[in-house]
Amino acid sequence: MKKCSKDLFWSDPSWTNDPYLSPFKPIIRSRFEKALAAAEKLKNKNPWAKIANYHEIFGLHRDKKGWVFREWAPNATAMFILTPANNWEKHSAWEVKGPDPKGIFEARFPNSFFCHEQLYRLKVVWDGGEGDRIPTAATRVIQDSTTYIFNAQVWAPDQPYRWQSENPKLSTAPLLIYEAHAGMALEEGRVGTWREFADYILPKVIDAGYNTLQMMAIQEHPYYGSFGYHVSSFFAPSSRFGTPDDFRYLVDRAHQAGIRVLMDIVHSHSVKNEVEGLSRFDGSLYQFFHDNDRGEHTLWDSRCFDYGKQEVLIFLLSNLRYFLEQFRVDGFRFDGITSMLFADHGLGRAFTGYQDYFGDDVDEDALSYLYAASDLVHEIHPGAVTIAEDVSGYPGLAAPATLCGTGFDFRFSMGVPDYWIKLLKEVRDEAWHMGGLWYELTRHRDEERTISYVECHDQALVGDQTVMMRLMGGEIYTSMEKSNTSITTRRAVALHKMIRLVTLACAHKGYLNFMGNEFGHPEWIDFPSPANGYSYHHARRLWSLKYDKNLYFPDLFAFDKQMIALAKQTQLFAWDYPALLHIHEDDKILAFERSKLIFVFNFHPEHSFSDYLIHAPAGKYEMRLDTDESRFGGLGRLNPDQVHFTSPIGDLIENRHALSIYLPSRCALVLARV
Repeated sequence: MKKCSKDLFWSDPSWTNDPYLSPFKPIIRSRFEKALAAAEKLKNKNPWAKIANYHEIFGLHRDKKGWVFREWAPNATAMFILTPANNWEKHSAWEVKGPDPKGIFEARFPNSFFCHEQLYRLKVVWDGGEGDRIPTAATRVIQDSTTYIFNAQVWAPDQPYRWQSENPKLSTAPLLIYEAHAGMALEEGRVGTWREFADYILPKVIDAGYNTLQMMAIQEHPYYGSFGYHVSSFFAPSSRFGTPDDFRYLVDRAHQAGIRVLMDIVHSHSVKNEVEGLSRFDGSLYQFFHDNDRGEHTLWDSRCFDYGKQEVLIFLLSNLRYFLEQFRVDGFRFDGITSMLFADHGLGRAFTGYQDYFGDDVDEDALSYLYAASDLVHEIHPGAVTIAEDVSGYPGLAAPATLCGTGFDFRFSMGVPDYWIKLLKEVRDEAWHMGGLWYELTRHRDEERTISYVECHDQALVGDQTVMMRLMGGEIYTSMEKSNTSITTRRAVALHKMIRLVTLACAHKGYLNFMGNEFGHPEWIDFPSPANGYSYHHARRLWSLKYDKNLYFPDLFAFDKQMIALAKQTQLFAWDYPALLHIHEDDKILAFERSKLIFVFNFHPEHSFSDYLIHAPAGKYEMRLDTDESRFGGLGRLNPDQVHFTSPIGDLIENRHALSIYLPSRCALVLARV
């Protein structure tokens, strides 16, 4: 981990430009130094790869002598491996001896005791009780379709997976993320697989132009409806989507297409289940988690890690290394960071002032873990991407370690989708405040890189609505035919494109879209449960809508594809800040420049403007994108081949120029200087 420079830290403009942060610099530095000291103590001058080796030491492994099994269970008094060979009962031949003074159990077995795909689990005994358990470092876990019991499975194929490609080098490319879930990616009402995603859905991502795939629900989770966020076996890719090699196949196919693969990593909490998960693994509540109320997340009904324990740190850091090396993922989106950082998990807090971030309620051990996690990822895979999902806005999460930051590459601009929801729910179109919109879409801390999005999976879950559902309401099922000219439909189609374009154009360093929303997917996400009769009707994606030429959905996709292509062709995010050119509250006009492009938005629901003057650098401009094109479901009110020339305005000494353009209502256009 790189030490921060004292002189740079105290003088760097990215910090001192924020006078409200200055009083807290001693706390920021103190927390960084604590994290640095904890990491250095853990590493002891070794590389992270040598320290983050939990999965190499524990679990079941084959070597030249046969099989060796180890487990860490300091509160346990005895341990047995249960398999069909011993009728799932304790037997002395299958006993794992221990614990040693460090709480480690170990046993060796002949080659004949285990084979590829054999099922097994543990019987862990402690003073006053015992219980069936899944090994903490299990790399393959499957559920019996009849008994619903989870077991570990030996995964030792004769031939290891043969990779066909290397990790793509996309460090200079704009970060355009496609968020996806393999299980619900198919249109059929069932659970999809890794291979089906690679063969049938990945080509759609490639065609859409996104260069980064962010996969959800990779780690094993006993309840499908948890969306993958109640993890039970941290080192096991979920078997409901296929084998570990099937997941490798997906990553490999993406890399062949030049697409990075990021995974949601859930280190903020763990499922409460005791047989399938880590909770009370050795009979104690405090092996991996806090022992008191801090160990319980009451809202999520899950367990909270104790990041102050060295064994827990090694477990979690090893988990990162495992997926980087074994599955060649290109980075991680760290879920639930707010819950990790604050004693109250940030529940019900507005975080309106810096005092909210620098009080005694911050878990500095958790912050130290995040420092170490970021450092490990970049040491093992220098081109990897780390993204912080934090709703609190904790300063410095995505600041470089040289500035005493946590070192994440990006953070999500989680206020952007909230702002769009607020506008669509509470404010009439004609009352949208252009200044407020510009502020919300462009604000970010100087020292951090951010990723913007209109909606992710959160906005599509039951209890919420996608933007297209919010725009159309129930009419999305009856009024999306191209023959429909109702105000509701025209408004929804127009705003869906404009909202996405302005969000992308104002995004700082990256943009994200959730699977299917690029074409205005109408369905919310509701996984099978007793409440819906275990139906898969809302746990799928209706791809057929995207190809029905009688509907507007293909037009929305055509626009999104063109928008993404423009961002890549112009290296849009290479320009850190869009430059405001014009804003008018009554006219609902917003115009700005970025990457030698002029973006002009007319959000007015009724008024079109002729010969509207927009200040711009002198020159000749060509149309690059028009949301009103008929092929994008628009009214076709602009000539696609039109060329604009600026004219001098005002005092010639000032050398000011402006474009005079026609701006139809609810329309946006992008002009490129020739």
